Amino acid sequence: MSDYREENIRTLDWKEHIRLRPGMYIGKLGDGNSPDDGIYVLVKEVMDNSLDEHMMGHGARIEVTIKDNTVTVRDYGRGIPLGKVVDVVSKMNTGGKYDSKAFQKSIGLNGVGTKAVNALSNYFKVQSFRDGKTVWAEFSKGELTTASKEERSSEPNGTLIVFVPDDTIFKNFHFKLDFLDDLLWNYCYLNAGLSIIYNGKKYYSKNGLLDLLKRKANEEELRYPVIHLKGEDIEVAISHGNDYGEDLYSFVNGQYTTQGGTHQQAFREAFVKTVRDFFKKDYDSADVRQSIVAALAVRVQEPVFESQTKTKLGSQHMFEKGPTIRNFVLDFLSKELDNYLHKNPAVADILKKRIEQSERERKELSGIKKLANERAKKANLHNKKLRDCRVHYNDEPTGKNKEEYVELQNKTTIFITEGDSASGSITKSRNVETQAVFSLRGKPLNSFGLTKKVVYENEEFNLLQHALNIEDGLEGLRYKNIVIATDADVDGMHIRLLIMTFFLQFFPDLVKQKHVYVLETPLFRVRNKQETIYCYDESEKQKAIRKLGGKPEITRFKGLGEISPEEFAAFIGDDIRAVPVLIEQGEHINALLDYYMGKNTPQRQEFIIGNLKIEVDAVEEAVA
Repeated sequence: MSDYREENIRTLDWKEHIRLRPGMYIGKLGDGNSPDDGIYVLVKEVMDNSLDEHMMGHGARIEVTIKDNTVTVRDYGRGIPLGKVVDVVSKMNTGGKYDSKAFQKSIGLNGVGTKAVNALSNYFKVQSFRDGKTVWAEFSKGELTTASKEERSSEPNGTLIVFVPDDTIFKNFHFKLDFLDDLLWNYCYLNAGLSIIYNGKKYYSKNGLLDLLKRKANEEELRYPVIHLKGEDIEVAISHGNDYGEDLYSFVNGQYTTQGGTHQQAFREAFVKTVRDFFKKDYDSADVRQSIVAALAVRVQEPVFESQTKTKLGSQHMFEKGPTIRNFVLDFLSKELDNYLHKNPAVADILKKRIEQSERERKELSGIKKLANERAKKANLHNKKLRDCRVHYNDEPTGKNKEEYVELQNKTTIFITEGDSASGSITKSRNVETQAVFSLRGKPLNSFGLTKKVVYENEEFNLLQHALNIEDGLEGLRYKNIVIATDADVDGMHIRLLIMTFFLQFFPDLVKQKHVYVLETPLFRVRNKQETIYCYDESEKQKAIRKLGGKPEITRFKGLGEISPEEFAAFIGDDIRAVPVLIEQGEHINALLDYYMGKNTPQRQEFIIGNLKIEVDAVEEAVA
């Protein structure tokens, strides 16, 4: 055994610890292809400080520029006190948010955010403008390289942050504008009257969560006009649509809590109780919430989040000596929603009909559902389709290393594969801590236009539903990432479409909340005795041939089963290429599915013929 002596004990300084365990501070690293990759968390951490200034009544404009992977954020708040410019971005447990007089209801109180950005950036600059004077400092990977003395300035008050993420940590990264678009719009919806200028485009919301819900949902598919309620420290927008499941967007102090938390659970309970009390009927809670589209924003004093990335609220109380979050939300909805329904009987009538429709559908399903669940329980005891992992997204983190466990939960992934050969390669090369595999028997059923009854009647769909644990909504989702891993041939593409149709038809929230991905695997392996290059398309293959020169060995992978487990490990590890399945805001899901998965219409035939791609052009371009 190795010696364990005093010299084996190390104390890391702040930047070493952040760089050694970045996942504890910013979640997963990634290359920018996923909306929760670390590079977007870096932007958010800087933006959060500017938002906190705005929330305290200072600065109604924030300017954001991203060019050549350099991020610049300029706000017009009070500016960091000039004597503390270096300390605020480079000393742990230093910041204005420990003083409740300066920041009453800020997004974060632990003073870590900008330090993490600083430590994980090749270049980081902070500059404060305050009352005609300025101070700036520059860093590299957390180390101070240059700092100015106090100088005169004609610039208005505020703070400027410039950073370039470290490409040794965020490998081959790039910013996707769509993901930043969502982030900036959410900031504006939660701060009506705030202007954000991003690469010259203006983001602004006049009506807060009302605007959010109109953008997130398709107005034409809402059953009734959005109910918009505002109070001190709380804002709610509610309607019902036609999709299955619940579409909930929850926020705390301007932070989008994608994993919910105490406030979201309080809203779900309070909405059901208020509706039951109003109609004086003991409706089943699932019927009341079925197809709900809602947004909730609360402001909490000193919020407690379950991880540094602040995606789940753990606080029980709104304020130090105030009511619990549960009681606060219940009191608000009991009064305001009840008043609204009394004043708008037409809306109340539509809501009642929607609940009763869900009730009828649930009762129609009850018989088949019971039998299917009994079959699924028996199958789960010997479920050859599922090779499970040890950590799950819905586990309750406990113990001293709670944040490390949350870091693992954010990596939990289930691969949906076709056939035994593909699932065999992934199963042998996966990380058993966080990666599970679900095997399809062949091509699944095209579920478009079918009712939810098919989810229980079709054994494969039912077992998949149970593996994901989404029968009663996303609260119990067992894996954060659902990756469709099929061959890159025509049959594989078809299976992808069928699985995506299943999710969009019956569990659209999985796609809307960006849990569903498609795995990209290499089509070619080009190698000589010195080097091996994996290529994902024809143009990459041609570049690899030119790079290696001579006559390298070229292998064409026809299916995932042809890739050895040793090779496959690299494709599903830290450098995994997984493309998120995205739905445009306000997209008609039913119309979309009807076009692609419905009857073979002349319009679809014309679309296919008009969009056929010929690889010859790509090859010639690559060779040139």
